Amino acid sequence: MRALAAVALMLLAACNRQSPPGITELVYATPYSPSHPFSRADQAWMRFVEERSGGRLRIRPSWSGALLSANESMTELRHGVADIGLITPIYAKGGAHLIRIQSGFYSGVETVEMQVALFRCLASHSPQIVRELAGLKVLAVQGGALPGLVTRTQPVQRLADLRGMRLRAPTELLRVLRELGADPVNMPMGEVYSALAKGVIDGVIAPPDTFRALHFAEVAGHYTDIQVPRGAYPARAMGERRWLRLTAEERAVLEAAIPVWEAALAEQIQLSLQEGMRAAAAANVRFHGIDPAEQVIFETRYREEAQRNAEALSRYGIDGVTVLDLARSSVREDGSVHCTGSN
Repeated sequence: MRALAAVALMLLAACNRQSPPGITELVYATPYSPSHPFSRADQAWMRFVEERSGGRLRIRPSWSGALLSANESMTELRHGVADIGLITPIYAKGGAHLIRIQSGFYSGVETVEMQVALFRCLASHSPQIVRELAGLKVLAVQGGALPGLVTRTQPVQRLADLRGMRLRAPTELLRVLRELGADPVNMPMGEVYSALAKGVIDGVIAPPDTFRALHFAEVAGHYTDIQVPRGAYPARAMGERRWLRLTAEERAVLEAAIPVWEAALAEQIQLSLQEGMRAAAAANVRFHGIDPAEQVIFETRYREEAQRNAEALSRYGIDGVTVLDLARSSVREDGSVHCTGSN
């Protein structure tokens, strides 16, 4: 921790240049390049902030992982390594147990907007989620396109085809895939291209947008349209201590920018899907379906795993079952979300 604090001080000394009078400059850090779809949404948010503030708030981006790491971004923001940053609590090594596990509670939710709505429902009725976000001001919640299965050389058309395959998957799918005979691992998405290229893994649970956004069309030849639910999580945040040093007017601008950022992310996710499909077609990626009966088997196992994961949180003193029950009762048959919790 002392080393982290020392690094933070050095970075702040480099980053906190003297701003002109009346101008507040905030450093925004992301692991993605400026051309990534997430970064295009970030840039739309930056423009809104500067325009809404009349130029009094300026955002200085730090792209491509120069400041924040994937696993420790929440801690780094709390320590002021950057003012605002992209966070990935689903990859956090500790301290975000419920946020990570709740991403597997989204069965039946198909759109990014409804994913975000369900997370806000769960967060508004869960003191544990509030505790896991202590020290941070969340500035955007992010969902995503429903994933399928991207594979290097081996097509998957039946669940039995998963046997022996080493697959990158989110936490909530590890046991499901293991029970189906696969060898699943979890790693940040930024490491997957290299792992696919080297044959370290055979495939990855991911949506088609990754064929373009993460260049998977260069290292994978197959896509299986097995429908995997996808959850939302807080994905952009500011250190609370830095937030409290802003003026009330500056905080109001950033509050107004929250729906703008979330809408920009949803728009870029949809555009990225279209770009990914075009990239896959140009690279002759082969698309495969899966039998509806096998899809039902997969979804049943997914829901069973959500129940097990929710119950297992009790070892940390976390009531995950109540949060799962709220998620299930809040999702209608048409995929819309109507929060059933009461304050």
